[in-house]
Amino acid sequence: MPGIKRILDANANRAREALRVMEDAARFILDDAELSRQLKQLRHDFAKAMSAVPGLEVNRDTPGDVGTSITTPGEMTRSGVADVATAACKRLTEALRTIEEYGKTLGDWTGPQGFSTAIEKIRYRAYELERQLNLRLLPTRPRQWKLCLLLTESLCTHQGWWNVLDDAVNAGIDCVQVREKNMDAGKLTKRVNTILDAFGTCVTVIVNDRPDVAMASGAHGVHLGQTDISCENVRQLFGSQLIIGVSTSNLDEAKQAKKNGADYCGVGPMFHTTTKHKPTLAGPAYLREYLAWNQLPHLAIGGINTQNIHELIEAGVQGIAVSSTVCTADDPLDATKKLVDAMSA
Repeated sequence: MPGIKRILDANANRAREALRVMEDAARFILDDAELSRQLKQLRHDFAKAMSAVPGLEVNRDTPGDVGTSITTPGEMTRSGVADVATAACKRLTEALRTIEEYGKTLGDWTGPQGFSTAIEKIRYRAYELERQLNLRLLPTRPRQWKLCLLLTESLCTHQGWWNVLDDAVNAGIDCVQVREKNMDAGKLTKRVNTILDAFGTCVTVIVNDRPDVAMASGAHGVHLGQTDISCENVRQLFGSQLIIGVSTSNLDEAKQAKKNGADYCGVGPMFHTTTKHKPTLAGPAYLREYLAWNQLPHLAIGGINTQNIHELIEAGVQGIAVSSTVCTADDPLDATKKLVDAMSA
């Protein structure tokens, strides 16, 4: 039993320390009163649950603990606030799991539901608070791009996809979204790698629909539609490693995207387009509504060209995404320059 109590004591210390780190992030970094309150309550409930096991400190032997001198290089470095909080979250849930499992050897003498059952409930609450904290502690949101090229090989009818992209970069795009829905993962990963090697230092490279390819290739981010894997799931899988964009056609979808951890929103469709059929148009009216909300960077999308872009500029657009206007052009360089000039006027 002394060995079990040493395990419980050591992991209780880990859990308390991790909870304090998480609470400080919510309180001082996020200024989130509700999340701070929930974390503080969890800390107090955990202390109450642990009080059911008496005499833990009696078995403590820090100088004689063979594990105190064992460290790994990753423990000594943190890339930022989000990394600090993520490490604390993992430390908390791992410690709670250990307490729960070893606590089962104590039996049910600690109360009507048993000690391990009480810790299990706390662990599930910890998972939810971990999710909330990770969603809030995203990296600094991406700058507002001015012109994003949606690059699809099949649309590049007059020039090859590489020439189209090269011209567009030279003309001033600051973001490219690689949209190849029917390309297998291996070929798509290789293509994104090629784009990153050539242009990754001067434009943001986003992969459409495929977070797995975005991660495997080292792309800056992924863009998701309303019927793709959810933004929330991608954020849970990859944390802050990817910029995440979400297509929206109304403000409710935009608000949900922000809640789920999106960094920016596609806003549209603005006009009729042959690239992707949409049953209804959001139009410039939705753009105005989005800009009044003004919570995330945006890319207006859908049928935008030099003839109608002035409607979006009058509405206050800051960023647009185009496909056919550049990809199908005889002269992609000139087509892109005209859009860049219009957005810069």
